[in-house]
Amino acid sequence: MGNVSNLDKLVHAFFHFVLTTFCFLFLKSRAIDANSFKPLIASFLFSVFFGIGIEIAQELLTTTRHADILDILANVSGATLAVVLVLLFGLNTKVR
Repeated sequence: MGNVSNLDKLVHAFFHFVLTTFCFLFLKSRAIDANSFKPLIASFLFSVFFGIGIEIAQELLTTTRHADILDILANVSGATLAVVLVLLFGLNTKVR
């Protein structure tokens, strides 16, 4: 099946891409200013800090799992990709 470690990083990146995208779409639908970057920034920060929090919780609260800096980097990569695609396709400026 290949290297499971690499697959794990892709899964982390994918889930944080989806998390950031859905958070952005939710916050954007409730934004007063249609051209505001606040929903995009808030979505990115939520995803990143959520990912860091999960890694810290794994280290402190479980005996079978451990924090991994590469997981955090994969999480940030997925969230960053979501932000880049939102900006690339102009989703942050489109009218509802």
